[in-house]
Amino acid sequence: MPEPLIVVREEDRPVVPFPGGATYRTLIGDDNGADIPVRTGIQTSQPGYATREHSHPYVEILTVLSGKGEAWLDGEAGTTPMAPGVTISIPAGRVHGFRALGDEPLVTYGIHTFPKRVVHYKDPPQS
Repeated sequence: MPEPLIVVREEDRPVVPFPGGATYRTLIGDDNGADIPVRTGIQTSQPGYATREHSHPYVEILTVLSGKGEAWLDGEAGTTPMAPGVTISIPAGRVHGFRALGDEPLVTYGIHTFPKRVVHYKDPPQS
């Protein structure tokens, strides 16, 4: 029997709040993607939001759907502008971060090239 087509509608997926002003909707993940070798989702980062610097033991790919921001790799000078239509590929194991710039949310579509989300934070959370 061939594999069935899996259809996911963003509006049907739960919204998970992130500390500091972002939300995340897993599109393909733990609950609906058991046999799929990637994890995907949409993050909406409010103006001024910045991720904590972190890494993943796999490649992460981000495509900007709307808004503006910047991304960086720890230990490298400068930042990479993020704007609609820009896709960045973050190497496995590299500490990185990104932030929303301007006065509208930064919306990114992310692909984690592993079926489970694994995050290693550079520093402990600030209290």
